[in-house]
Amino acid sequence: MLSRDLLQSLRRLWFQDKFSYSLRVFVALTGATVLGWWRGEPALMIPLFLGIIASALAETDDSWHGRLSALLVTLACFAVAAFSVELLFNYPWLFAAGLAFSAFALVMLGALGERYATIASATLILSIYSMIGVDQRDGAVENLWREPLLLVAGAAWYGLLSVLWHALFAHQPVQHSLARVYRELGLYLKLKAQLLEPVRGLDVEARRLEVARQNGRLVSALNAAKETLLNRIGKSRPGAQVNRYLKLYFMAQDIHERTSASHYPYNALAETFFHSDVLFRCQRLLTLQANACHELGEAIQYRQPFDYGADSAQASADLQASLDHLYAQNRPEWRDLLRALRALAGNLATLEHQLAGAVNPDALAEEQDTTLFDRSPRNLRDAFERIRLQLTPTSLLFRHALRMAVALVAGYGVLHAIHPEQGYWILLTTVFVCQPNYGATRIKLVQRIGGTLLGLGAGWALFDLFPEPLLQSLFAVCAGVVFFATRASRYTLATAAITLMVLFCFNQVGDGYGLLLPRLFDTLVGSLIAALAVFLILPDWQGRRLDAVLANTLNCNARYLREIMRQYETGKRDDLAYRLARRNAHNADAALSTTLGNMLLEPGHFRKDAETGFRFLLLSHTLLGYLSALGAHRETLPEDASDALLDSAAERLAATLEELARSLQSGTPVAVHSDAEEALARQLEQLPEDLDDGHRLVQTELALICRQLAPLRSLVAHVQKRS
Repeated sequence: MLSRDLLQSLRRLWFQDKFSYSLRVFVALTGATVLGWWRGEPALMIPLFLGIIASALAETDDSWHGRLSALLVTLACFAVAAFSVELLFNYPWLFAAGLAFSAFALVMLGALGERYATIASATLILSIYSMIGVDQRDGAVENLWREPLLLVAGAAWYGLLSVLWHALFAHQPVQHSLARVYRELGLYLKLKAQLLEPVRGLDVEARRLEVARQNGRLVSALNAAKETLLNRIGKSRPGAQVNRYLKLYFMAQDIHERTSASHYPYNALAETFFHSDVLFRCQRLLTLQANACHELGEAIQYRQPFDYGADSAQASADLQASLDHLYAQNRPEWRDLLRALRALAGNLATLEHQLAGAVNPDALAEEQDTTLFDRSPRNLRDAFERIRLQLTPTSLLFRHALRMAVALVAGYGVLHAIHPEQGYWILLTTVFVCQPNYGATRIKLVQRIGGTLLGLGAGWALFDLFPEPLLQSLFAVCAGVVFFATRASRYTLATAAITLMVLFCFNQVGDGYGLLLPRLFDTLVGSLIAALAVFLILPDWQGRRLDAVLANTLNCNARYLREIMRQYETGKRDDLAYRLARRNAHNADAALSTTLGNMLLEPGHFRKDAETGFRFLLLSHTLLGYLSALGAHRETLPEDASDALLDSAAERLAATLEELARSLQSGTPVAVHSDAEEALARQLEQLPEDLDDGHRLVQTELALICRQLAPLRSLVAHVQKRS
């Protein structure tokens, strides 16, 4: 029994998303340690470790051949950066100019996509590692090639391990990304289920706000899964295994749309059916489906069979029975609300069918269009054009690149002004702390300083407890692994770990105690320079960008509405145009949530519009819910006299959303009230008794969208007044 439990625990550990990353780092660092001790040159560990770290920081998800191509590019960049540092190190003015230019250029490469931004950032970090190596030998000119070659060798060693791993376990990242999608989807469904709780005095707005925030996390997971799948497919036809994961990805997208759907204001449903169990039945079914999504994510990650169970089927039957009971009472005043409940129940029944089908992903229906939108540059001309478009002070990337260049040159000037011991750690701290906006920089600064203090304290204690050099080498390896295992989720602990690794490595060739105070001093100075750069050099105050973010949200919702109505004319088809419009609308909603979160971290004057922004987020997410309901039920409508009304109303609503977006962008005053919109809302709310269910649902949802325009107008006018 014990051995079986141990094997099960080891199996679960193997399938953890951070385990493979940590294992590669462990093997690479251990190999470098063994080489250093085997040759009797512990000093070799330092450049090899630093090269491994830079290479691991440059790693992005890809197929093995894509990873090999990226590795070759990374090694070329590393070699150029390392040898440039060696050649220019003794010429301070040339070095400062080269540092500024390279920092600016490398950050601007982020315009080409996350992969290029990651490689560029790692190259900048490795160039500072090269400075540390040259500084260790006091700028001596002998053996100029040795330090760069060791750094590149360490990077190549880790890179080869990475390529081999991606060749042997090509689908593991896809499993991890899809598992994360379904876990986030499960949490999103649970939060949506809480909105259905028919309790008086419930703080619905607080719950809706939490749903909007979780939607941002879910959208991020979906975007990451799409990129992972795209890296496996490329321009070729997906294989059987990837095709299975692709079906699960598209199913998650559809579940997301259906779960986002709002069929009627929840407070009206709760008030009317307070004495019925129908909303509790809806809530229970949605909660069970949330649990099923979480279990499906676990099954994908651990490659286990997915068992949907029978509880949800029974809950679905109970919901239908409760709904039939309400219909049997024949209350005319409930007619419209019961239709909304029937649409909600139908949506939940479709979710039930989809999740039940996930037991055998191969049997899921084939998508009509499985194309994934590739945002990477198509050729060199496209790449240069993307960078050129970012070369303007209005670009957030340009501002960050300029701040990084100035901050590093300022740090370099401080080095030559006060000549601190181990001073190049100032530049390294600046690179890690200086983030694209004030809020992120503030968080990173606190975490960096706190982690450094923690690491220095632990190092001071461990030096006395474990003076044996070989044991300290093992501690250095373990600390390096902890850094990579925690750097994305617990940066304070990661900083403490990397500080420990540095202390133990340098203690192999000198006095580790002598690094304690310099490391702390360098961290404080580097953090101060980064904070001043973000505060003073073209600062990106999120409050000043709020108008643009709100306008983008409105524009994306307008395009989503147009794509939905096009599908009602041509029939449901999840083609690339529709999926792109849907994803852009959710991305804009997530971007607004992120912007507001960053605003709360800024000084008081710059977050004065945060409350207005959160009210806008609630309205925007409610609007997105009504759009999602239209999208979830789209089908070809039969010919009807109301078609002209629906077409003209949808076009007017989309045009109004775009008009509000233009007003935010240009500062043009917007009317707070519109008689035409009020008349349109009343017209849409007048539903003939003989209207079929399809037309009735579309007309009802368009009416709900129309009712959102008045509060949106008020908020737009309020934002303009305070700008």
